[in-house]
Amino acid sequence: MIIWEVCPLEAWIAEHIVPLLENLFHTIGWGGVVVIMALESANIPIPSEVTMPLSGWLLTPRAQFPALQTFLIAGGWGGLGCLLGSLLSYALGYFGGRPLVERYGNYIMVRKDDTERFDVWFARWGDAVSFISRLLPIVRTFVSFPAGMFKIRLGHFALYTLVGSFLWCGALALIGWAWGDHWHLILSKMGPLKYVVAAAIVVGLVWYLWHHIRPERRQSLADS
Repeated sequence: MIIWEVCPLEAWIAEHIVPLLENLFHTIGWGGVVVIMALESANIPIPSEVTMPLSGWLLTPRAQFPALQTFLIAGGWGGLGCLLGSLLSYALGYFGGRPLVERYGNYIMVRKDDTERFDVWFARWGDAVSFISRLLPIVRTFVSFPAGMFKIRLGHFALYTLVGSFLWCGALALIGWAWGDHWHLILSKMGPLKYVVAAAIVVGLVWYLWHHIRPERRQSLADS
C-alpha cells in the first residue's frame, strides 16, 4: 500500500486513482495506458504524472527492461492514447465548438472579432501550440478542443501531438522505471511547474477579461 504524506490531493489520488490504475495495468497492460491517456487528452483531468510513472514501474521493471526500451515502449503506447483522445476532443471542437461560441460567446465575453483574431493566431502558431502544449501540465488536457474549434490543420495537429506526447509519456515512464517504488514522488516534484502553469492561465484570463470590459466601464474603474 502506498502512503503519501503530502497534500490532501495527492493522498486522494493515492487512495482512489492509483488502485484503479494498478488493477487496469495488471489486467490489460499497455492497453490500459492507452485508455487512460486517451481519457486524459479528451478533457478528463486524470494526471499523466501518475499514470505514466506507474506504468514505467509496473510494466517495464528495471530488472527486465533497459532504459531506452522503457522510453520507447511507454512513449509509443502513451503517445497513441494521447493522440486518440486528442482527435476526439479536436473533432468536438471542430464540429461543435464554433457554433456554441458564436451563439453563447457573449455570455463569456467572446465576441465575433475575438474569434477572428483567434483564427489568425492559431493559423500562425497552431503547430507550435500543438507540440508545446503536450509538454505542459493542465494545458495538455484541454488544448485539443480549441485546436479543433479554430481549425488547426489536422495532419500537423496529429503529428505534433503524437511527437510531443511521445516525449512526455516516455520521459515520465522512465522516471517511474528509475525511481522504482518511489515513482509517486514525481507528482510532488512537478507541483511547482503545475503552479506556474496555473498562475499563467489565471493571469491570461484576468488580462483577457480586463480588455473585454467596455471601454467606458474600464475608464470608470480607473478613475474611481
